[in-house]
Amino acid sequence: MHDKKKELFRSLPEFNKPDGQLTLLEIGCGSGTNFEFYPPGCRVICTDPNPHFQKYLNKSMGENDHLKYDKFVVASGEDMGSVEDESVDVVVCTLVLCSVKDIPQTLREVHRILRPGGAFFFIEHVVADTSTWSYFFQHVLQPAWYYFGDGCEITRETWKHVETAGFSELKLRHVEAPLFSLIKPHITGYAVK
Repeated sequence: MHDKKKELFRSLPEFNKPDGQLTLLEIGCGSGTNFEFYPPGCRVICTDPNPHFQKYLNKSMGENDHLKYDKFVVASGEDMGSVEDESVDVVVCTLVLCSVKDIPQTLREVHRILRPGGAFFFIEHVVADTSTWSYFFQHVLQPAWYYFGDGCEITRETWKHVETAGFSELKLRHVEAPLFSLIKPHITGYAVK
């Protein structure tokens, strides 16, 4: 997904404040695999529900010294109450909405913390087209996938939630990822508050 991320995150600087400082919050940052795509000088707030990820972030932060790290917040996407309203320019979410408990609540939180004119960037795997074998196998294997995939659901129509989340502008594309068939279907894009 390197090329897909590079293409998507190329638009991040468009959401800089007039002073040139971009404040970005990443939901479910994990070990920081997206950091290399963020623009130099970007101020990053990392969130993850797993408090143990902070130790893995330290390595990634050291390898990406072009960024300014603000803080690590232990929080789920549905409850980022420790992040102030309208306090960030960009929210990034990659391969996270498949495992949150409540997508609409997560998107309400995104909307709350974004400043007016800010953007929500996403790359998420989604359910396959209903006429495909992938769709059939996604539904057959979903119970086991959920168990072994740490709560990941491969049968979600995530784009429908993003489309109805109240953003003023939405650039969303359905793409095929260079992965195996169960998780090939993805959506990518950004939505502006």
